[in-house]
Amino acid sequence: MRPAAEAEKLGIPSVVITTTGFTNIARAAGKAEGIAGLRVAEYPGAVGVHSEALVEKNVENVLFDRIVAELTTPGAGDDRIALGAVRRPDEIVLEGTYEEIDDYFKRQLWTDELPIVPPTRERVEAFLRHTKRAPDERIAVLPQANLAAVPWNIAANAVMAGCRPEQMPVVIAAVEAIADNAYNLNNIGSTWGVLPFLLVNGPAAKKLNIESGAQLVNKGANPALGRALGLIIRNIAGYKLSRNYMGTFGYPMNFVVAENEAECPWEPYHVEHGFDRNDSTVTACGTVTWGWPPAIYGTEEKSAAQAALEFLSLEVTKKPCLGRLVERGAHGFRNMITFLIAPPVAKALAGAGYTKQMIRDYVYEHARVPYRELEFLIEYGHSEAFKIPDMVERGLMPREYLVKPDDLVRVLPSPDVINIVVCGDPDRNRLMVLWGGYVSPVTKKIELRDP
Repeated sequence: MRPAAEAEKLGIPSVVITTTGFTNIARAAGKAEGIAGLRVAEYPGAVGVHSEALVEKNVENVLFDRIVAELTTPGAGDDRIALGAVRRPDEIVLEGTYEEIDDYFKRQLWTDELPIVPPTRERVEAFLRHTKRAPDERIAVLPQANLAAVPWNIAANAVMAGCRPEQMPVVIAAVEAIADNAYNLNNIGSTWGVLPFLLVNGPAAKKLNIESGAQLVNKGANPALGRALGLIIRNIAGYKLSRNYMGTFGYPMNFVVAENEAECPWEPYHVEHGFDRNDSTVTACGTVTWGWPPAIYGTEEKSAAQAALEFLSLEVTKKPCLGRLVERGAHGFRNMITFLIAPPVAKALAGAGYTKQMIRDYVYEHARVPYRELEFLIEYGHSEAFKIPDMVERGLMPREYLVKPDDLVRVLPSPDVINIVVCGDPDRNRLMVLWGGYVSPVTKKIELRDP
């Protein structure tokens, strides 16, 4: 989509070719790049499961005509320069009963289909008292809608989500994090279903009742803050379900976790990434996976630490999209793997002498699959019908992958894609592996302020 948008800016008529279901996201991506009327020709159906004969028929009888029509029909591609929004952030959009307001917001696609707290002027102003920023100060411009996130509309979404006013600094820092180019918010609309989530570190977690212990996703301030993140992505970033937010099977709710620093045997995540221990931070993360959290048990034959390392390595070979990890990890494709490790498992690892970096290095070396398995995943699990030798020749994979069919090959491009967070039930021996394609973690400082 983006090369076509850049060509249009240079005055070169261009057409983006999509398959069914991707047309809306192509136009949204074009608008994000400044081209509101991007020309799109849609191939009918799911090309990946069509026979070669059907593909040829659809290209000759359908797609070619659509390309020509986009390039020759008067009006196609008109109004190509995207216009900015004109609504003021503090504009009152409706007055009425709770039921009328809730119904109106749903019809405008401003909600997550759950009942909201109406963002009245009084409620929004209560949030604004917890930031030194002016109500209309631009915090960021969020793709894909390219709308300005300012304290007023950030607060409105936080109110709708059920947050407390004192949590406003966390939400502002979260907006700064997802807006950072390194995070790559502009590409979360994939049919994979990329789900942004937040990690909170530092004194803010305890002060604002952000849970780091048992059942942390669903307790304390965490559910409301996660919901606020989701509403901001919907209403300011402009990601609308089935338009440009295309998760094939939908999405769970956005979530928030805090690190259990009191039970962490290593440096907390934010200290590891250059912040002071007394700083409060929020890290924008992402995942397309959830699922089974292995229970770790030690025996005389195998310690709990060794079992944990082997489970982490095994989980890395099962949950992520391995072809994407290997194929493009070192060539610009963004990956992040997050290990959520319950305190007892973390302490077992630390007690056995493992640092966070040693854990990363171990998993990097030991997360391997047979060559034939990786070849199958790449050949039949991607739109690019390449075999591994072809990809090595094209520079998409290193030469170490030229091995025999039953030889084991590494699945991680680098130990650095692994993020380790200690959280969860302090009395349970569980861990969770999350993988987020397209995104990279970004950490921002939370500026706490008493009104």
